[in-house]
Amino acid sequence: MSKPSFTSTRPWILLTVVAGSILMAGCTPQKVETTTLNIGFQKYGILPIVKARGTLEQALAAQGVQVKWVEFPAGPQLLEGLNVGSVALGEAGEAPPIFAQAANSNLVYLANQPPAPQAEALIVPKTSNLKTIQDLKGKRVVLNKGSNVHYLLLKVLEANQLKLSDIDVVYLPPADARAAFERGAVDAWVIWDPFFAAAEQQLGARVLATGKNLVNNHQFYLADRKFAQQHPELLKTVVNELNQTTTWVSQHQQQAAQLLQQPTGLPVEVLNRSISRMGFGVQPISEQVAKQQQFVADAFYQQKLIPNKIDIQTALLKTAP
Repeated sequence: MSKPSFTSTRPWILLTVVAGSILMAGCTPQKVETTTLNIGFQKYGILPIVKARGTLEQALAAQGVQVKWVEFPAGPQLLEGLNVGSVALGEAGEAPPIFAQAANSNLVYLANQPPAPQAEALIVPKTSNLKTIQDLKGKRVVLNKGSNVHYLLLKVLEANQLKLSDIDVVYLPPADARAAFERGAVDAWVIWDPFFAAAEQQLGARVLATGKNLVNNHQFYLADRKFAQQHPELLKTVVNELNQTTTWVSQHQQQAAQLLQQPTGLPVEVLNRSISRMGFGVQPISEQVAKQQQFVADAFYQQKLIPNKIDIQTALLKTAP
């Protein structure tokens, strides 16, 4: 994980730039305050596309704001970076902010993309004899513990009158899960894009269930609470640029896939498939979305994945950006 170039524990810093020559007698130097905004991002998603296009830097320049991009391997690590002050804002799925809030993080929800339920799925190898969810009884199912797909698995089982105890759950991160899936060490894999698209495209994996009609699979934009309260106008600019970028992606999916090819290392055809399943548009958190996120949090508490109940409402900004 790369580190910010400054030592302050705040995710933003005021830099005083002296304009004009101080060597000229009688001249009073002009001071311009410039804010450096640290943004956490992952290899896949809207933020790396924003980074690659450079449009946010252009939009914030008029406000005297510079952008520093800090890469994280996944949502949980990104939100930990937000909590300790390495970044001011970032992007994550439904599960990481729930775990962060349960650990008393200082995060707030800024906005979300529309649901993308078909961007995650329960898949089996192409040669598998498993045809239905009922066939999973007693089988080994691998997933990333406490992720969005953990909630998907709960809902898939519930819809088919099954419980977690009816299957043998194996918890592995995506790279290890794929290796286990390929060598036949597990019978099914619950996974999200772009790993899902890669398994379809490269391994011929079959889909037993997606999140359609079961889960929402929102993507959230989150910020440090103090920063969000102190810089509402800056955040309005950021959210507006995110919304414009998702619109651009929806109209230029091939170009977006090419921009993501280098950071992800995935073929363009895989990225095209995963991008087509994104939710396009960025909007302030509505009461309905907050309620849906509360359902996920309550399910995780019931499964003892988080130590205490949380109230999503306490992590919402009183005034949306």
